[in-house]
Amino acid sequence: MAPKRFERTFLATLACAAWVGLTQCSDYNQILKSGSVAEKLEFAHTALDSGDCFKALPLYDELMQLSRGTERAPDVHWNRAMTHDCVNDFYLSRYYFQTFAKTFPNDPRVEEGMFRAALCSYFLSPDASLDQTDTRSAIDELQLFMDRYPSSALRDSSQAMVDNLRLKLERKAFENARIYHTTGNFKSATIAMEHAVADYPGSAFQEELQFLIIDSHFQYAELSTERRKLERYNDAIQAFHTFASRFQESEWMPLAQRLYDSSVAAIANLDVNSQNSDSNR
Repeated sequence: MAPKRFERTFLATLACAAWVGLTQCSDYNQILKSGSVAEKLEFAHTALDSGDCFKALPLYDELMQLSRGTERAPDVHWNRAMTHDCVNDFYLSRYYFQTFAKTFPNDPRVEEGMFRAALCSYFLSPDASLDQTDTRSAIDELQLFMDRYPSSALRDSSQAMVDNLRLKLERKAFENARIYHTTGNFKSATIAMEHAVADYPGSAFQEELQFLIIDSHFQYAELSTERRKLERYNDAIQAFHTFASRFQESEWMPLAQRLYDSSVAAIANLDVNSQNSDSNR
């Protein structure tokens, strides 16, 4: 008997849950189609508050029109932005937070809205291997927020995000430059690495970049015609001096020293060959 009672109870629970679901769905459709402004506001707020944000979206879209010019407008506009944020639609969420700040500049939530808009841009920043346009936009927006609200309690969080985004740009620049080196395009490698060194002076990749600049100059000299070797070995030597002055204790120093010695020996060999050529004329 016990299993049968359990079965009946279980089926009754399922039926009840289905009835509640259908009732709630019916209520929602009714409010969506013919509910009053007050009913739609209450239902949308409850849906957003409970995390059922996809139900809140169409209601807030309609309420934006219905509340325009009324005292409800700021709350509706804010909640619409929050609802898009809730469903991870960061493009529209950012847009609505930005327009909220412009439309209601005296609202006490403007500071938070500006931060949330910048936060959306932070979430839209892609992996370092992809185009970093959104990353740069996020840095600009977070910096603007910190400039506008220098005493904000959200300043430390904003600065931490800016640091993370800049590290991503540094990695992107480093990886791009290293690809040129890996594929044997040593001239482009030196140009890209020197730009990366100049653009990100405090980067964690500075040491390796400076070493790879030496190696790129040396490899480029090795592949060059006789008349261009002297100039390019000298570039490697100069790059070594820059590296040695900054990173004397570097793990790359033995390899850098070897490239320097090879460059000096190659130049000496060029001089010997040049003298022999002159004496044979």
